Amino acid sequence: MDCTIVTLKLGFCDGLQYSHLFIFIKYYETHYDFTYDPVSKAAVGEEESGTQQSFTFPGIFLWENFVSEDEERELIARMDQDVWRDSQSGRRKQDFGLQETLCLCGKLHWPACYEPSPGGQDVKGTFFNPVEQCNLDYDPLRGSAIDPHLDDSWLWGEHLVTINLLSDTVLTMSLDRGWGDMDDGEVRVAVHSPRRSLIVLYGEARHRWKHAIHRKDIHRRRACSSFSCLRSF
Repeated sequence: MDCTIVTLKLGFCDGLQYSHLFIFIKYYETHYDFTYDPVSKAAVGEEESGTQQSFTFPGIFLWENFVSEDEERELIARMDQDVWRDSQSGRRKQDFGLQETLCLCGKLHWPACYEPSPGGQDVKGTFFNPVEQCNLDYDPLRGSAIDPHLDDSWLWGEHLVTINLLSDTVLTMSLDRGWGDMDDGEVRVAVHSPRRSLIVLYGEARHRWKHAIHRKDIHRRRACSSFSCLRSF
């Protein structure tokens, strides 16, 4: 059982008429927890979690130490010179590109700290040609988090690229149900994202599995830069 029904009686004193309001509250009694192993590219099950020990988990690319310590310091210093705007769930953000200009034309002004891209690695050329960058700032004192969600796929393309800065964190991938023999509950895969790493979501990890960063996984300040490209029409 994965939901409960709350019944409320609504009464009308003059006519003694009653109706019932049914409220469905969704929750999960069963969930299966796994940890992503970047070497085998598999989700490895926790002992108490469920029936499968592991399964192949496609759609994750992890590049550790993508930027150096010096490059990280420079990136953060340049971000902090700009204005951070309050966002949802205790986050702060900076937008560059389409989301900032709200149009599909005109010259895009990328922050200087990504021209050229860090470490001499061509983030844009290697994976895609991005048209938007979003910097996010997380802090445990603000209760920063981001709820499970799927990024829009009508406008945005195949790859979601994020550079993780200042602290390690965990990207939690989740599927409500319908994965193998685990169709009676939520399946969750913890993807450890080290400090200064780059992570790419694509394929099923991009389009089918929701991703989130929970409050419990923010232990100190964390900043990141996320890049998006347009979908091919």
